[in-house]
Amino acid sequence: MRFKKISFLASKADIAQEARAALIGRYGDVPPVQADLIVALGGDGFMLSTLHATQGLRAPVYGMNRGTVGFLMNEYAPEGLTDRLADAEEAVIHPLRMKAHCVGGEEVEALAINEVSLLREGPQAAKLRILVDGKERMAELVCDGALLATPAGSTAYNYSAHGPILPIGAEILALTAVAAFRPRRWRGALLPISAKVRFEVLEPEKRPVQAVADSFEVRTVEWVEIASAPEVSHRLLFDPEHGLEERLIREQFV
Repeated sequence: MRFKKISFLASKADIAQEARAALIGRYGDVPPVQADLIVALGGDGFMLSTLHATQGLRAPVYGMNRGTVGFLMNEYAPEGLTDRLADAEEAVIHPLRMKAHCVGGEEVEALAINEVSLLREGPQAAKLRILVDGKERMAELVCDGALLATPAGSTAYNYSAHGPILPIGAEILALTAVAAFRPRRWRGALLPISAKVRFEVLEPEKRPVQAVADSFEVRTVEWVEIASAPEVSHRLLFDPEHGLEERLIREQFV
């Protein structure tokens, strides 16, 4: 696969902006809407924002790490980029769709590539009721929060909350508690990709909870419904033998 028109996007970090200038000097640059390929320069957060911003475009996204962790990024090297792009392997991922109903009556929708999380806003623990496909699965979870993660996002916040790492091709979502107090030992559940999850906030005014779809926040929610959005696809490119599947496996042995 050869890409003739490349768009270079970079985070605000100096190291990313310097890399963008150097790459444009070597390979040229076009606006994202005209590109065959988009190169994102930054960290994982910038990659997520780039995927959200360009999801309506036909160009896949190839990330190069100019951030911190760079799990979704390839190694940065300005030389030989066209050859690397020609050999790159594609991974297609699908986000979650969140619908959140706020205490004031407002309803907000957003997409999440990594996870949708519910987190307490104040000093008191959150109380959540969990339903899956309309059936109550937990009447009351007392916790700092809970999240639903995709396979691509399972090594992010989900993993930090002691959730499982999911293979990239798995038709599974991870439902993970954040600092569960009651049931104290409950760590979560594995759900089919088709599952529709509903979190209901008990005592929302006394124990306010916010919902976060990747980095998009909705304050003081009463309930949140989450389901996979297979109609939305994100195409990512990775260097050979360094794709998402390999990274997810490797992450479990460190």
